[in-house]
Formats: sequence, C-alpha cells, structure tokens
Amino acid sequence: MGTMVLLLVFSLVACSNASGGSSGNSEGTIKVGGKGFTEQQILSTMTSIYLKEKGYDVEEASNMGSTVVRKALENGQVDMYWEYTGTALVIFQKQDPLADSEKAYQKVKETDEKDGLMWLEKADLNNTYSILMKEEKAKNLGIKSISDLANYVDKNPNKLKFASNAEFYAREDGMKGLQEHYGFEFPSKNVVKMDSGLLYNALKDGQVDVSVGFATDGRIKGFNLLALEDDKNFFPAYNVAPVVREKVLNKYPELNDLMNKVSGNLNTEAMMQLNYKVDVEHKEVSKVARNWLKEQGLIE
Repeated sequence: MGTMVLLLVFSLVACSNASGGSSGNSEGTIKVGGKGFTEQQILSTMTSIYLKEKGYDVEEASNMGSTVVRKALENGQVDMYWEYTGTALVIFQKQDPLADSEKAYQKVKETDEKDGLMWLEKADLNNTYSILMKEEKAKNLGIKSISDLANYVDKNPNKLKFASNAEFYAREDGMKGLQEHYGFEFPSKNVVKMDSGLLYNALKDGQVDVSVGFATDGRIKGFNLLALEDDKNFFPAYNVAPVVREKVLNKYPELNDLMNKVSGNLNTEAMMQLNYKVDVEHKEVSKVARNWLKEQGLIE
C-alpha cells in the first residue's frame, strides 16, 4: 500500500512539473526530488534549472516529506535530491548525531555508499538548529551565546519565555538535551509550544523572548534576530549535499563535477539570503534560483 501511494505521489508531482520527454527512462532524463519547505524548494528548483541548461531533460518531484523522498531515491523513483547529514545520520541510519561537520559527512557518505546512494560534495551550509533572540533584547541582556543564556536563566528563571515546536521539545537532541548540555532549565510554564511556522513571528512580535529556529532561515535576517553561538557544540551538523543513485552516477559521471560546482558556491549566508528573498520579499522560487545560478556563473 505504501509503495502504491508513493508511486501515485511521484506520478502526480512529476507529471505536473516535467520539463519534457514522454518517459522517465528516456536518455538524458534526470528525476530531481525535493522536500516541502522553502530551502528545499529553492535547492530542487535550482538543480532542475541548472541541469536543463546543461542539456538534460528533467522531471521534478518536489514537496515531499523527508521519509517519502528518501524512499523514492532508494526505489529509483527519483534519481537525486539534496539531503542533510544530520537527518541521514539520525533518522535514516539510526546513528548518534555528530556536531563535527566533516565527521558527520564522512559517516553518512560511507554508510549510504554501501546501499548505492552516493553523496556528492557537501556545501558549506549548515542548517542546524539555532537558539534565537531579538538582536536588541540580546544586546540589552548581554547575551551572545547559549552559555550566556543559560547563566541568565539560572539567575532569572521566570524572566524569559521560550518558544519551541513540538519536535524540538520532544527530541533528546532538542530541548531536553540542550538544557542538560548547558546546565540550565526553563520552567515548564515559560515554554510555549507552537507550530514551526509561527516561531519567528512570535519572537519578532515579542510574544516570546527566545525561540528555536534554523540557521539558514531568511527570517533571522529579515526580523533582526540573533542566532546565539553554540559555544559548547551541542547541535548536530546538518550540512546539505546532493545524493545521487549510484546507477545514475555511473550512467552520467559528469553529474559529479556539475553538482559539485553548485555545492561549492553555496554557504550558510548565501542560503539565508535566498530563503530571505522567498520568505520575506515573497519572490518566486524559480526566479530566485535562476538569478543565483547566473550570479555564480553557473548558467548564462
């Protein structure tokens, strides 16, 4: 039943976005997958535009959940997509999280290669969890790092409200682990749980004082927020990289160099700017992606 649903999802999405060609098996066709949030929409669209410009026929299968797109890759229903080292390590490979970016990358690369999934060059883009405050508030309280926050909360346990989504609140490598690692605790009555999409606005509007977020989110820049330094290296590395089926890479070995050029031009600041243009300035994903590729000299 699950496979049937996955096939239906892929068929619907791919058909609506296909760039041409009557069959996914036609020579030169690459099926590009992607997840359903802004950053992934930008990355998958960027990849599709780039490969089309390089002469490939491209089928797009976007807006999938993490598990669905991973299964689609494993089953050959997509040929490649961008994945995060931390997600692959913890969710798919069931291993302990690693804060060291290079160690995390090498671990997922070696493990997935055994199953015919090839990690290309990772980008200098780490979309890990971040603990956020309004810049002005943090400055007034003298808080620059999570250690500073921990010290403040210890001395003033009821002064700050913390916003968390349900996942971060429940995960061992989330709220609980963070507080244990840094040796502090927000009183439960001061923790406000909400949907991920509401976190940034709640912080901007002063409904809360501290929030969990993601390091490359454009709203950090747009809302004048400060990502506190993770000075004790708690959060796992979430570097992103293209993952390609080995059979596809063997058929089109030039994909390695092509996609590594994209990875080599991406970093956390660049991705934050791209996310900002879509989420805050409300520009079209395709235009943002194409303009970036042109600015980097990757397409004409």
